[in-house]
Amino acid sequence: MELRVLNYFLTVAREKTISNAAKVLHLSQPTLSKQLKDLEEELGVQLFIRGNREISLTEDGVYLQNRGKEILSLVNATTSNLQKNEVIGGDIMIGGGETQAFQFLSVILNDLMKRYPDINVHMYSGNADDVKDKIDKGLLDFGLVIDPVEKQKYEYVPLPVSDRWGVLVSDTHELAQLEAVTPDDLKDQALLISNQTLVNNQLSEWLGGNLANYPVIGSYNLLYNASLFVKEGTSVAFCIDGIINTKDSGLVFIPLAPALTSRITVIWKKKQIFSNAGALFLKRLIEAK
Repeated sequence: MELRVLNYFLTVAREKTISNAAKVLHLSQPTLSKQLKDLEEELGVQLFIRGNREISLTEDGVYLQNRGKEILSLVNATTSNLQKNEVIGGDIMIGGGETQAFQFLSVILNDLMKRYPDINVHMYSGNADDVKDKIDKGLLDFGLVIDPVEKQKYEYVPLPVSDRWGVLVSDTHELAQLEAVTPDDLKDQALLISNQTLVNNQLSEWLGGNLANYPVIGSYNLLYNASLFVKEGTSVAFCIDGIINTKDSGLVFIPLAPALTSRITVIWKKKQIFSNAGALFLKRLIEAK
């Protein structure tokens, strides 16, 4: 499969019609249609369902669209880094969960970008599982993860910062006036938890060893949507302090008692060969920790 043809496919998938995609690509419609037909024959699958007005993707087409975006992203980042190899420049691809610790990295990244204008930073937000998956596929150089996370297959540097756990509730909730919450305070509350297994193991230990004894009503991946759910109801979300700005938001963050904290770690693939920009960032990170 040629990258040029993959780009044609992704453009058609985005534009929904051959005619619109042909205009964007500066191709004739017959030429583009033939390229797509040849691609389907090469792969041995049907990628499109051709309707009266728009084209939609088959299940195989959706799979190719998702992987195709990853492929072209990796190609573009690699090309950029190789072209800027003689100067300090290129792309630094970094992903992370929701944590105030990203500010620690932001100080380093902003300083590098001031000193070396050819450096570009691309940020991705996701939980530890998402971040590790993208590191494994080469789509991220570094990941910022909140412990506990399995890190045996990665190189890593612990940061000199930690996150404090608590719960997020509506300001009208019965718990909202407490200075801290204990496991007993949560026995009859509708709980939302993170969907990361190791994090939930940590919370289970804090709750006395058995999360199943508590009324868990659901889970979340990233906190923002969960915060809206909490604000409009009576549920309680376990979360990290500082992710949601609770000032004038109708929400209240309450720390756990006894206190529960998590260390923050930067991970990267073992034997990773970085661009000069990525290598310099890692050097500054190790010096700063």
